[in-house]
Amino acid sequence: MDRREFVRLAGSGMAAGAIAETLVSAQVARTAAPARTNTAASKVKFHVGTQHGDSDAILKAMAAFGCNNICGSMPSAKLDEKWSVEALTKHRERVESYGIKLDMMPITMTSAPIERAQMPAIFLAGPDRDKNIDDICTQIMNCAKAGIFQVKYNFTIIGIPRSGRAKGRGPSTYSEFIHEKDPNKDKPTLAGKVSADEYWGRITYFLERVVPVANEYKVKMGCHPQDPGVPRGYRGIEEVPLATPAGLKRFVSIKESPFHGLNFCQGTVSEQLEKPGEQIHDVIRSLKGKIFNVHFRNIDGGYLNFRETFIDNGSVDMLQAARTYKEIGYDGMLMPDHVPNVDGDPDHMQGFAFAIGYIKAIIAAVSAEA
Repeated sequence: MDRREFVRLAGSGMAAGAIAETLVSAQVARTAAPARTNTAASKVKFHVGTQHGDSDAILKAMAAFGCNNICGSMPSAKLDEKWSVEALTKHRERVESYGIKLDMMPITMTSAPIERAQMPAIFLAGPDRDKNIDDICTQIMNCAKAGIFQVKYNFTIIGIPRSGRAKGRGPSTYSEFIHEKDPNKDKPTLAGKVSADEYWGRITYFLERVVPVANEYKVKMGCHPQDPGVPRGYRGIEEVPLATPAGLKRFVSIKESPFHGLNFCQGTVSEQLEKPGEQIHDVIRSLKGKIFNVHFRNIDGGYLNFRETFIDNGSVDMLQAARTYKEIGYDGMLMPDHVPNVDGDPDHMQGFAFAIGYIKAIIAAVSAEA
């Protein structure tokens, strides 16, 4: 489908989800697929999900869209009464009252840079590190006792660097990262100089203490890759461990466990690759069994020069990517992430609705294939 046809559909008043399904149909026609056989035997194991909140308004919309699995919002940025078993149970039950399953919760290790981290001692090996790790273990235990068996987290010092915004399709803009234009690329963070051994050592210290708790309580811990890929020495960090596919493979092997893996952001990993359209599939295959959740988003470009596009007009064939997840037997959520800004949609709700519709159509298409 060309740009003119998209503009025609967008101006026709057609709902975002319907436009998404039309676009996927066009993509299916362009992309060769295996011959169709018995549909019941070929259904995929994964399903659409989302992560952009769990307010009543959002839950009503998700129920209407048929998006029945979500990652909830973080109860609190510190361990307090909102992390109690009772509070988490009420949270889960409220979500379930809409016919939606609370598959995952974020713990208090977010993508914020070290200057704004909730628990900086974990990343800096500071004096409060053991206390903070104990708090993380309590969050994991309480989630399990409340019936929530998956959590997501980040292990980042640099946060999510970007260099600005770029013109997108129609009245939209895309978040952009061009390393040469990054005003902070040579400025050390609060962490100062960090050697590769120090960074990997801090990760290992954390995993050695937390993964046994995840094992005991059967809670999958999915860590987000470093967004984006950055060169060695970036902002004083000799090596950013989760900024390459090789680093991701090393990370999941540090403490072998079925409960230690990745909140696999396909967009982020694409940002780590020179040719994401060609390379992303082998990365997915190489992490079989370690992908607990997927941020199913697209980019235009690649390593050190990319834009975060709409799901249907980036460098990666998303239909083919879904086929690769089917190939490895992935059984979690495919969820939107980092949708573009659209004029008149300050909360990105239109962008998320479009992406959810597109993902549902892709799942239907791949499910029908042999």
